Amino acid sequence: MQKDIEINVIGLPLTSCSQDPLTGFFRDGSCNTCAEDAGSHTVCAVMTAEFLAFSKYLGNDLSTPRPEFGFPGLNPGDSWCLCAGRFLQAHQEGCAPQVQLTSTHQKALEIVPIEILWLYAAQ
Repeated sequence: MQKDIEINVIGLPLTSCSQDPLTGFFRDGSCNTCAEDAGSHTVCAVMTAEFLAFSKYLGNDLSTPRPEFGFPGLNPGDSWCLCAGRFLQAHQEGCAPQVQLTSTHQKALEIVPIEILWLYAAQ
């Protein structure tokens, strides 16, 4: 799998999203992507209790540890590379988390308009 060019949504080099917990489609800490990343794990989001509950309700439990997959479970305040479609869905439902724009891959813009990402830009 070859990574797409590592550029963020503001046109600069992509920065790391999280090393602890280790995130990303490639589990390299960044929201890198490639053609094989069907879910477009490109939005670096800061987890909230509300978003974690929303994701669990929709069938993607991100808060329960799954050691058999090397997944520690997420807590509010953790940064994580979300699927762009799930982020957009959370926005539409009023529970989207904040976003680290410098760590959000430009491919997210194929699904989420930049104006929406700016609404959730972390300070």
